Amino acid sequence: MKSTYDEVYARWQDDPEGFWADAAEAVHWYKKWDKVLDASRPRFYRWFSGGVVNTCYNALDRQVANGRAEQPALIYDSPVTQTIKVFSYRDLLDEVSRFAGVLQRQGARKGDRVIIYMPMVPEAAIAMLACARVGLVHSVVFGGFAAHELASRISDARPRLIVSASCGLEVGRVVPYKPLLDKGIEIASAKPERCIVLQRPEERAPMIAGRDLDWSELMADAKPAECVPVAATDPLYILYTSGTTGMPKGVVRDNGGHLVALNWSMKNVYNIEPGEVFWAASDLGWAVGHSYIVYGPLFNGNTTVLYEGKPVGTPDPGAFWRLISQHGVRALFTAPTAFRAIKREDPDGEYIRKYDLSSFRTLFLAGERCDPATLLWAEQQLGVPVIDHWWQTETGWPMGANCVGLGMLPVKPGSCTKPVPGYDVRVLSADGREVPAGQIGNIVVRLPLPPGCLPTLWNNDEGYQRSYLDTYPGYYLTADAGYKDEDGYLWIMSRTDDIINVAGHRLSTGAMEEVLASHPDVAECAVLGVADEIKGEIPLGLVVLKAGVRRPYDEIVRELIEMVRERIGPVASFKVATVVKRLPKTRSGKILRGTIKRIADGVEYRIPPTIDDPAILNEITADLAALGYPR
Repeated sequence: MKSTYDEVYARWQDDPEGFWADAAEAVHWYKKWDKVLDASRPRFYRWFSGGVVNTCYNALDRQVANGRAEQPALIYDSPVTQTIKVFSYRDLLDEVSRFAGVLQRQGARKGDRVIIYMPMVPEAAIAMLACARVGLVHSVVFGGFAAHELASRISDARPRLIVSASCGLEVGRVVPYKPLLDKGIEIASAKPERCIVLQRPEERAPMIAGRDLDWSELMADAKPAECVPVAATDPLYILYTSGTTGMPKGVVRDNGGHLVALNWSMKNVYNIEPGEVFWAASDLGWAVGHSYIVYGPLFNGNTTVLYEGKPVGTPDPGAFWRLISQHGVRALFTAPTAFRAIKREDPDGEYIRKYDLSSFRTLFLAGERCDPATLLWAEQQLGVPVIDHWWQTETGWPMGANCVGLGMLPVKPGSCTKPVPGYDVRVLSADGREVPAGQIGNIVVRLPLPPGCLPTLWNNDEGYQRSYLDTYPGYYLTADAGYKDEDGYLWIMSRTDDIINVAGHRLSTGAMEEVLASHPDVAECAVLGVADEIKGEIPLGLVVLKAGVRRPYDEIVRELIEMVRERIGPVASFKVATVVKRLPKTRSGKILRGTIKRIADGVEYRIPPTIDDPAILNEITADLAALGYPR
């Protein structure tokens, strides 16, 4: 298929409002908008003002009305509980309608907030859709977050209700949620009226009389609720992301723009037709889980997969391929770190060849930049296009991508390809000038942001402006650094705080990681800038080797240092690297480079609430100490 990307992007540039008005015709409105773009309040743009919609109606009722009642809507696949459960669109609509009735019966009304603090179970998605059905604003908090992190979100959102579960499940262990929930409520400045608790068979939670209610008991005699029409500009959800001040930032997503953008993206970015199976191997607590486990696929009439498991260890590196084969998945969206874990455990792809992947068409990667070595390995092993794309919690859908539905452009490993229609992406110097092709700068998006992006932060317009708009007036600051090449391809190299200054030279740690990752023995790596008395900062490399590597570590390290010297140059001053057993990551797979840097520099740090395994920080501290850090 010949790419129509240039034509579609030009059409958006020529008439942005007409472009999005056309896209909005594909969804159901109770009342059409008065204005496609409302720019009456400078810097706070709103899409489809005057329009009236319901997000849940578009996800479920509309699909049932259009003949998809018996089609699978949601496949719950849980290797940790040995459970597979399929919900048709009719089944899911019934569950969601009844739980919406439960929420209303507990006094929740349009505009009230509901915090959802749950593991990867169908009831979490049901609770999200039920909130959307009756105009409640949901805020999903990643299951298992520490009590003080949960408390900060309760204090900010001030929910009327909290929906939770007795426990989550990790490989070989049960994680009790109720003690975390109780402590979070105790220390929060706002208190919910009720908590609805899903009792899982693996561990039942003690209940507090008068406050805690049992999910199953409430659903036993629940009356279904009808959809409540809401303004397109009303909030659908709040999703908290880490703030630089230590206080979480509540990213707001509206109903109308979110619906239009995600519906458009399913076909045009991901090339997924209604009825096909789409799988985002993420968590409902992250933006990917909101956009591409729950909302986007259901808006588009797809079957979506909710996976309670890991890429390796549940039970082996073939977990993803088993699921793709068993459920007929057409496209998978996951983080590069998942593939690095698979590649480390199964470098020759033996598990891949155990399964029939004839239904599988495309692999999409996002969450952090995918190094070319991992992309090429996945492409070679799977025999399908591997698409790296770029977006953020704040945008809710891709900013840069190879829009497969518009016809693929040539892939450049290491690049997320080009800006998605709707985004005018620029690369600016510190003083606000556009930089030449190939030169690293600060990546920004010209305002207004397209539909689906955050219109502000929850109850914090000032924080929204300070965090995103004040640095470059007229632009949204992504806090990512990178460049555009001569073909207009985007290269997202690192966060702006991962650009290091070595004796006056601005260098990307991402470029160095790309070199290290290309070494045949390296499974994954991290490069960070550590303080140096002479040069200000120098790079330090940490590498994890593939399973089965038996060569002397010092020999591998010498090769890595020489590779960086050859490909980037002596200017990089890359002289220190070490082999580690594993790297500290968030539960969504992002390497905690900032935390490693603070340990190396001897600076006080807070254990990130999103960390997958806090014990790993002790290992990294010992590894760095062996190198003489902190100095």
